[in-house]
Amino acid sequence: MQPIIIIGSGLAGYGVAKEFRKLDKTTPLVIITADGGESYSKPMLSNALASKKTPATLAMAQVTQMETQLPATIRMRTRVAALALERHEISIGDKTLAYSKLVLALGAEQIRLPIAGNAADVLLTVNDLDDYARFRTAIEGAKSVAIIGAGLIGSEFANDLSANGHKVNVIDIADRPLGRLLPPEGGALLKDKLAALGVRWHFGTSVQAIDRDGAGFKLTLANGETLNADVVLSAVGLKPRLELARAAGLAVNRGIVVNRQLQTSAADVYALGDCVEIDGLVLPFIMPIMHAARALGPTLAGTPTEVKYPAMPVLVKTPACPTIVSPPAPGAAGEWKIEQAADSVKSLFVDASGKLLGFALNGAATAERAKLLPQLPAVLP
Repeated sequence: MQPIIIIGSGLAGYGVAKEFRKLDKTTPLVIITADGGESYSKPMLSNALASKKTPATLAMAQVTQMETQLPATIRMRTRVAALALERHEISIGDKTLAYSKLVLALGAEQIRLPIAGNAADVLLTVNDLDDYARFRTAIEGAKSVAIIGAGLIGSEFANDLSANGHKVNVIDIADRPLGRLLPPEGGALLKDKLAALGVRWHFGTSVQAIDRDGAGFKLTLANGETLNADVVLSAVGLKPRLELARAAGLAVNRGIVVNRQLQTSAADVYALGDCVEIDGLVLPFIMPIMHAARALGPTLAGTPTEVKYPAMPVLVKTPACPTIVSPPAPGAAGEWKIEQAADSVKSLFVDASGKLLGFALNGAATAERAKLLPQLPAVLP
């Protein structure tokens, strides 16, 4: 019996493996991962300092434990070179492995901006546990950190680092933090609360160059300003990993294109997680991955199941300004209705009839999440 092969050991890869094993205990399962194969919560990387978590303690299970729990054969520190879809094989170096079904849980990678300067190569990103270990080593003894990007991850790291005594500068071309998720009023409250914690914001500009300056670095911004930092972290966003799928001839757009059963354009090949596009949506968040894993597990076990996405709020881990966002669908027609108080902003996105299509809650307004959530339409009914 040929195994089911899963490429990727993040939440998507391990998640679908666990869901499959609930229904099928005997089919051979092989998981191939480019990293160490530890089971950990990726969202915890951006608030691990406040959580008193080290790279070692973030791992909830080591690869040997995961092999026993599932059970599965896990090939760690291994990269897949190519997919031979017609032959139902994958290539690892000069070896090939046959599969009965293949699952691509390739994730996404950090976008890297073209930045000049003689120290542009020191720019750190945090996209996995190995990255985080390098980051924690870099900030030991560092007093100042510059963060490029004021989106979800950049804002979370800004909160975490500032709360732990680091001087933090955040640079973004937008005019506020979480510019794609929050209306101006919610963004302003988040900005002010993190500024009170010590974060210095630099909006409407970008980093043009990073140069060495003694033991640290000098950042030259597009507006002519210069900043100094001991560590520079890039958090400008993610892009799905598509190279392997594209080279194999799978349909790709903004992500690997899948149908409601998470099947790609090739027979017996499925995909889920940050690398996929379903009904035009690319959703690099935790809840879509969990719902996809719960649907794909039964499909792999022989019961074709369509994924359904309910409304899925995003919790922003910024304790200085608790924030929950359930954004309206892209292109949705409507407007924001704003209610502000001293330490809260309730933003409701409604259509012309007053129907709730999305919300953004800051501060004390986050308490209304449970009341508002049932009123939202499903993302994928």
